Amino acid sequence: MMRQWLPSAGAWIVFGLLMPNLWGCEQSTSDLSSSSSQAPRDGIGQRLGTDVTAQPGLAREPAREELPKIVAFGNSLTAGAGIPADESYPSQLQRRLDESGYRYRVINAGVSGDTTAGGLRRVDWMLKSRPQIVILELGGNDGLRGLPLDQMHDNLEAIIQRVQAADAQIILAGMKLPLNYGDEYRAGFEAVYAQLAQAHQVTLMPFFLEGVGAQVHLNQADGIHPTGNGYRVIVDHLWPVLKPLLRNASQAAFDGSMVK
Repeated sequence: MMRQWLPSAGAWIVFGLLMPNLWGCEQSTSDLSSSSSQAPRDGIGQRLGTDVTAQPGLAREPAREELPKIVAFGNSLTAGAGIPADESYPSQLQRRLDESGYRYRVINAGVSGDTTAGGLRRVDWMLKSRPQIVILELGGNDGLRGLPLDQMHDNLEAIIQRVQAADAQIILAGMKLPLNYGDEYRAGFEAVYAQLAQAHQVTLMPFFLEGVGAQVHLNQADGIHPTGNGYRVIVDHLWPVLKPLLRNASQAAFDGSMVK
């Protein structure tokens, strides 16, 4: 059962005043195309796409650009609004993967203000990167705007279907709404994620902000966006959800990417 979080009244006053920040400033969608410049580099051989330590007859280590990709696809919570790029959750996830010996390239495809409709409009563009895994974090802005839940459901379902048609695995990141949105709307909103995960057999992270939402020391002054430490907690909760997918996706990708 998912743990309910209950922020203080003061926190939600700040939340209400600053809520437009969650969707008000559209960011460039250049993150996907420019992410190779932000991803960690391991030496000039990889920067040029060639391993200078390779020996004839031996499999070489693939360059960063050749690694299987994990795309973090979402809104400002994925983009890392308000913090340095290297503190965003995709950047911290990249470091966790590297430290744990998993050879993947994480691409930050988060756009501040994005709704599920916006995500649906750019999903085909995102899939051009040929991801092995997509972490789908959308819907929060739909809920905060009070948009119809059937539209949110249909948009997320269409995104899931397109990602699955591209043979990528999905982690669907669920969200919750403040109590002042009413019991019926809040319950229906949360149920969308569980229904879609079951119907399409995708991995569900029940609550993306688990352990972070309403925790003052883990959020920026707006009370909405996590700090770098907050995103570290998010990666801690995401890791056991993601790790079972890495074995399968990584092996399949390396079977096709290793060059002799």
